[in-house]
Amino acid sequence: MKSLYGRQFALVAGLILFSFLLLGSSFAFVSYQYTLKEMQDTLERNTQSIAELAEGLAANQGSANPTLDLASIINSEYFNSKVLPAISHISNADIIMCYSDGEISYDISKDGFSHYSGKDISDDILSQTLQNHSFKGFSNLGGLFNQNLYVVGLPLTLEYSTMNANGTITQSITFGFVYASADLSSITELWRSIATMFFIIAGIVITVAFILTSVTTARQIRPLKEMAEAVKRFGHGEFEVRVNPGRRMDEIGELAEAFNTMADSLAKSEAKRSEFIANVSHELKTPMTTIAGFADGILDGTIPPSQQSTYLQTISSETRRLSRLVRNMLDLSRLQSTESLIAQERFNICEVLARVLVSLEPKINARRLDVDANIPEDAVMVWGDPDAITQVCYNLLDNAIKFSEEGSCLGVSITLKGGKTHTSIRNHGVTIPPDELPLVFDRFHKTDHSRSIDRDGVGLGLYIVKTILNNHKETIVATSADGNTEFTFTLTQA
Repeated sequence: MKSLYGRQFALVAGLILFSFLLLGSSFAFVSYQYTLKEMQDTLERNTQSIAELAEGLAANQGSANPTLDLASIINSEYFNSKVLPAISHISNADIIMCYSDGEISYDISKDGFSHYSGKDISDDILSQTLQNHSFKGFSNLGGLFNQNLYVVGLPLTLEYSTMNANGTITQSITFGFVYASADLSSITELWRSIATMFFIIAGIVITVAFILTSVTTARQIRPLKEMAEAVKRFGHGEFEVRVNPGRRMDEIGELAEAFNTMADSLAKSEAKRSEFIANVSHELKTPMTTIAGFADGILDGTIPPSQQSTYLQTISSETRRLSRLVRNMLDLSRLQSTESLIAQERFNICEVLARVLVSLEPKINARRLDVDANIPEDAVMVWGDPDAITQVCYNLLDNAIKFSEEGSCLGVSITLKGGKTHTSIRNHGVTIPPDELPLVFDRFHKTDHSRSIDRDGVGLGLYIVKTILNNHKETIVATSADGNTEFTFTLTQA
C-alpha cells in the first residue's frame, strides 16, 4: 500500500490485531494454568485428607499388630459410604486404596462405581511413592488405566510402640496406599470453550475497530487529498482554490488553515506580479512610443528642421527616464533578492544626511527653497548599510523637493528617542489625501502630476525606500495635513 490511507489503516489494524492476539493468548495461557493448578491442588488436598483419615482410624484401633487389616478400615460405614464417595464426587476423581503389596482393596470412581477391585498396582509405582513419600504426575499406574491421568498418591503409615528389655521402641509401618486420579481433559475442554468465546468476541471487536479505523482514517486523509488536489490546481494557475477545514480543531485543521493562508499570500503575490508587469509595460510603452514617434518624424521629414532640436530634447529626456526606470528596477530586484543581505556597520547619520543635502543643492536652489535643518552638531552613530541609507535619504529629499511649492521651506531633522534615531523630512505643498496616503509606498504609485513640476518620475522611489528599511527591520511613517507632508524613518543607535 503506497497511499497514506493504506499505510495508516494497515498500521492501526495490525496494532489492534496484534494487541488482541497477545491479550487473548496471555489470557488463555494464564487461565488454563490457573485452572490446572487449582484442580491439582484440590486433588492433592483431598488425597491428603483421605490418608490422614485412614491413618487416624488405624490408630484408633489400638492394635500393635504390624499387619493391620486395611479392609477393616475401609469397610467402616462412615469411611466407606460417606467420606470416600463424597470426596470422589467433589474432586471429580477416581479414588483407589490398596494394600502394601499393591492389591487394590477399594476403589470408587466419580460415577459411583468400582472398576479396579482385585487388580494390582505395579511395584514401580509403589516404590516411587515410598521413596518420595508421595506420587504426583501424569501416569497410567503401570497399565491400570487406559490413558495417562493426573495421579496423586500417598503411603498410609502408622507409628506404634513395643516393649523389650531395653524399654519402649517406636516403629512405623506402611499398611497401604491411597491414589486419586483425575482426567484433566475437562480442563482443556473448558479452556477451549473460554478461548473460543474470547476469540469470537475479539473478532467482533476487531471488525468494529477496523470499520471505525477505516472511517476515521478516511476523514483524516480527506483534507490532505483536498490540499494535494489544490496544489495541483495551483500549479495550473487556479489561485482561487481553497481547502475547507470544516470544524476540525486538530493539527490537520490547523494545516488546512495554514494552507489557505499560504494560498491567500500566493494569490496576492500573483496579483502584485501581474500588476507589476502591467505597470512596467505601461512605463516602458509610453516613453518608447514617444521616442519612436519623434524619431520617425525626424527621419521622414514630418518634423521640420527648425523644430527638430525641441523634439530631440524630448527624445533625450524620455531616454534618460527609461534609463532611470531600468536602474530603479535593477536596484529593486537586488534589494528583494535573497542575496541582498544588509551589511551592518556603524556610521554617522548626520554626515550622510548633510552629504545628500549638498548633492541636491542645485535642485533646492532651482526651486528657491529655504532649508530648515535641525541636525545635531555631534556625530549620531547608527547601525545599518550606509550606502542603502544614503539612497533612502536621497529618494526622500528628492521627492520632497519635487513636491514642494516654489519658495517654500524644506525641513530636515534628527531626534533621539528610546535607542532609536528618528530622521524626518518635510515639505510644504499639496496635501496628500488620507485615502491615498497608505498607497504612497506601493510600486509605480504616482500622485497627481499637478502637485509637481517634475513629471518624469517612475513611481519606484518610495517603494525602494520602504524595501530598504524593511531589510533593516526599521519603520517609516508618512503624514500629510494642511499642505505639510512629512516622512519619518527610524534607525537603531550604535
